[in-house]
Amino acid sequence: MRVTMTSAAARTGHANEDFTGAVPTAAVLIDGAGIPGTASICRHGVAWYAARLGGRLLDLLSRVRDRALPALLAEAIEQVTDDHRDTCDVADPISPSAAVAILRLSGGLVEHLVLGDAFVVLDGADGTPLVVSDPREVIISRSYQPALEAAAQGSDEYHRLLRALRANRNRPGGFWVAKDDPQAAYEAITGACPISDLTSAALLSNGASRIVDRFRLTDWPGALAVLTAGGPAEIIRRVRLAEADHAVTPDDASIAHCTDLNEA
Repeated sequence: MRVTMTSAAARTGHANEDFTGAVPTAAVLIDGAGIPGTASICRHGVAWYAARLGGRLLDLLSRVRDRALPALLAEAIEQVTDDHRDTCDVADPISPSAAVAILRLSGGLVEHLVLGDAFVVLDGADGTPLVVSDPREVIISRSYQPALEAAAQGSDEYHRLLRALRANRNRPGGFWVAKDDPQAAYEAITGACPISDLTSAALLSNGASRIVDRFRLTDWPGALAVLTAGGPAEIIRRVRLAEADHAVTPDDASIAHCTDLNEA
């Protein structure tokens, strides 16, 4: 498998809270959740958490071939939580967390996992992409959006609404992310399909998926065509232009484009 990756911070001088990496038969994308106030809870920060979780996952994926993806993610979450449990308040609602996307080749199959608001897009040999996402956070966040927009940013009411939104994290009826509870991994969206059914695959953070789901510059078949022609950097370039045109605050944007889908 060949993996081409690009990860770009939202702006110059801003820590990139995304992570991408690959081993011969797997690719990982971590989209860290930057929440104001996290630094007062965790001395390491969201970028550290994303990179640490991604590194642990890659290590497990390279060594452990016979365990399901949720089990590997659960172990990685537990390991990273243990890494800072003694120095940081890992259980606090605003301690570092992240969305996760994983792709693995195993036994003639392409396996995938999505937890949180990241994307896996599988390019079918028939030209029809399968878009794998976890809409729970988006659906719940949307219900709070009108009130958040009406409240003055930074006001007591604004922070009250944010606390109420975050209270839905990692609980039944809410949404699930990688944080301090390994059991969240078992709430991920997972699946598999034969390698022969696909020509390529892509993992995207929600900062990169804006090309389709926010700015609607193209559809998913079109985004895959851009990836094939110009690579991940071209997707991110177009997203940055759209953010500027629409006066939208930039977000960290990362893509892992997987081609030549053959097992090592």
